[in-house]
Amino acid sequence: MKKSWISMLLLIFTTVAVLSACSSTPSNNTQSSSGGGESAGPVTMTFFAPQGKAPMEDNEFTKFIENKFDVKLKWDLAPTDALQDRRQLLLASGDYPEVFLHGKFTTSDLQTYGNQGIFLGLNDLIAKHAPNLTKIMEEKPYFKEAITAPDGNIYALPIFNECYHCTYAQKYWINTDWLDKVGLEMPTTTDELYTVLKAFKEKDPNGNGKADEIPLTGAPNKYVWNGNMDAYLMNSFIYNDNDKYLIVNDGKVDFAANQEGWKKGLEYMHKLYSEGLIDPAAFTQNDQAVGQLGNREGDEVVGSITTALVSYLVNTYDKTITRHQHWDIVPPLKGPDGVQTTGATQSVGEFEFAITNKASEAQQIAAIEIIDYMFSEEGALYAEYGPTEGKGWQMAGADEKNINGEPAKYSYYNLPERDPNVVVNESWSQIGAHDLSNTFRNLFVEGQDPLVSEGYGTRLAQATNVYAPYAPKEVYPSNVFIRPEDTEAAAQLTTAVKDYVQTNMAQFILGNKSIEKDWDSYVKGFDGLGLGNYLAIYQRAIEKK
Repeated sequence: MKKSWISMLLLIFTTVAVLSACSSTPSNNTQSSSGGGESAGPVTMTFFAPQGKAPMEDNEFTKFIENKFDVKLKWDLAPTDALQDRRQLLLASGDYPEVFLHGKFTTSDLQTYGNQGIFLGLNDLIAKHAPNLTKIMEEKPYFKEAITAPDGNIYALPIFNECYHCTYAQKYWINTDWLDKVGLEMPTTTDELYTVLKAFKEKDPNGNGKADEIPLTGAPNKYVWNGNMDAYLMNSFIYNDNDKYLIVNDGKVDFAANQEGWKKGLEYMHKLYSEGLIDPAAFTQNDQAVGQLGNREGDEVVGSITTALVSYLVNTYDKTITRHQHWDIVPPLKGPDGVQTTGATQSVGEFEFAITNKASEAQQIAAIEIIDYMFSEEGALYAEYGPTEGKGWQMAGADEKNINGEPAKYSYYNLPERDPNVVVNESWSQIGAHDLSNTFRNLFVEGQDPLVSEGYGTRLAQATNVYAPYAPKEVYPSNVFIRPEDTEAAAQLTTAVKDYVQTNMAQFILGNKSIEKDWDSYVKGFDGLGLGNYLAIYQRAIEKK
């Protein structure tokens, strides 16, 4: 009997001990994050990201994040040029990670995987665990609007890349040395520009006795950012967004490329081309050809160029080269009917960060806390430039100023020289959603002389200041959520409409089609393309009801 009782007591103690051990040793999938209470060890999860030149697990910022948030990060990496293919294979197979740190998702992707339950809605996680994101969404309502799907859910987060000079990027630059040589002022109207370009062609402004001057050049947008001349010139006749050709008035979406103002813009550009004022290569050349044209040795041959960045044409970074210094921005021109506007883009970039249904509650909390940190000032600084002062960044000097001439806080200039044979592996740089808003960018030192390499950012900002007052009150958002039922039709219609507009534009400008004889048939051609449905789809997309 005594042995029986002893055996029973041993059995009870053993059972209690086992149960106690099970309850006190949770798996990674049930752990709390750093902010969620006591933890028995780091939360382990896998992040999907592009593969760089050095291992992500050895990255300084990775180690910093792991220590700060008590997490262990595993990595599923893909080559940059195969990232989207790899991402799609993972999602199709069901073998996807808990977190996509950098997935390059479209709004269509978000709705597809959100509706399937693969991507989790982040709204509650943000409300409870992301004070920095919450603050940004309150201060910049357009950011919240841009990341919210029609069903009200936020399925992913982008890099908040609020680039000021990118907002008004449909710019035009002119050779002011040539303006002086021909005795003319900066043009303010389309008629004055015509006079300037004629003088560039006929008055030998480069002084070599040859008729080798190119009054106006450019390049297709796919090679040179806003290099197509209509991106700038058409805005003196009718608003041109240089993308979907949409106009918004009082919330109503309309189309630009079949209106009378568009016709007049084509007539003007055809006039310039027919008189030899536009470079024929502007319709086909790439960025390398443009750079060779602008940086050729000897006499300059280019008088003006349509592009967001004058650095496509002339070298602005080599301190020994000064040719770029006599290039200046041309303000928006007033057209014959008084139209004077500029293209404006309000965009948040591609969506990168998403949490999948593979993530436990602890992993979800840890992931959102990490990303929220990257939307803080310190987190954005460390994510972009590394956590160690003196490597990728340093504190600004007392007399150093930012792009607006105000006291700066940080600097990435005058840092110790790097060994070119050592791969830098201290930050995530452009990987993962984080804050690159104007508020953050304006914390950094920028050269105050716009005509030296360190002041190129200041130069672009000053040029943009000229354009900003001419932006329309309403512009169609770049990253709009097309409704799921419209996704396929939108993709087909958008491609067809853009191709039709651009092909016919080139034909009208070059004279292969007559604006007088062929305009009506061109306009009628939109009916066959389904323009009415195109506009209805984009109208529904911005209503979010």
